[in-house]
Amino acid sequence: MTDVLRDNPISPTVDFDRDGIQHGFLKLPYSRDDSAWGAVMIPVTVVKNGSGPTALLTGGNHGDEYEGPLALSKLAQRLRAQDVTGRVIIVPFMNTPAVQAGSRTSPIDKGNLNRSFPGKPDGTVTQKIADYFQRTLLPMADVVLDVHSGGKTLDFLPFAACHMLPDAAQDAACAAGMRAFAAPYCMRMLELDAVGMYDTAAEEQGKVFVTTELGGGGSSTAKSLAIAERGVRNLLIHFGLLQGEIEAGESVMLDMPDGDCFVASEDDGLLEMCRDLGELVEKGEVIARVHSARRTGAPAAEYRAKRSGLLAARHFPGLVKSGDTLAVIAEVVD
Repeated sequence: MTDVLRDNPISPTVDFDRDGIQHGFLKLPYSRDDSAWGAVMIPVTVVKNGSGPTALLTGGNHGDEYEGPLALSKLAQRLRAQDVTGRVIIVPFMNTPAVQAGSRTSPIDKGNLNRSFPGKPDGTVTQKIADYFQRTLLPMADVVLDVHSGGKTLDFLPFAACHMLPDAAQDAACAAGMRAFAAPYCMRMLELDAVGMYDTAAEEQGKVFVTTELGGGGSSTAKSLAIAERGVRNLLIHFGLLQGEIEAGESVMLDMPDGDCFVASEDDGLLEMCRDLGELVEKGEVIARVHSARRTGAPAAEYRAKRSGLLAARHFPGLVKSGDTLAVIAEVVD
């Protein structure tokens, strides 16, 4: 006997099939101490003009990453229906509770939205949001862009990314979208654990999926925001939703071929980075040290590169704990 999922409790205040521009909400009932009949209101903009492809653009999957929410909020203000062929669905604050709290995870249930797919319509608030995207929004989309950065705990070289996929046509379309975004770097990304990710949910539905990592440190910069805004526009042009010329720039192609790209700490303490983002490192080279914050005279633990390549990501705060990723070394693809 096949289990039938109940309907998702989220109700949109927009009509996804109506031409024109609509600004509204995905309304998720949420009963709490200060509002018995309250709701989580997730902002959404729909811009539609006739038939054509649908792009689903999301930011704020993690609430402490700001390039996506800013770039997509500005796009929602500026995009005109007459400029669009098809439909653009913009959700700048995907995990709205987390965005409003400035935290990676939801303050309501501590849910990490990007590890909560496929979600549950009768689960926690985060699981209900994931289920709505899984069963309602993703099936509408032809191309999905999810804008990420490093948040408060990581810093990245600014790159657009896609994953290696078994379907050759889908893999090629995702790679083409990644290149069209025209970030300074392009990354074939390896996930430590792809279970429960929005990326995986979209890819398993056969969608063209592109993501980014555009800096970090729990804020944005003028440079990282400009990369995001240009990249979103480029992607819409590439997939035929907007007219115009792609603002191309030279991108360095990177790859994460295996787990040796990751360097993780086995110690708690003070982080000393010995190399900076964007620098080339050699296998065996010391790239970081972790110093004890509990006593003097103890030698620092040294962490060495397990492969040669480019330092593409690093832990951001000055304190680390055992298990934290200290650095990611990517292979430069000729």
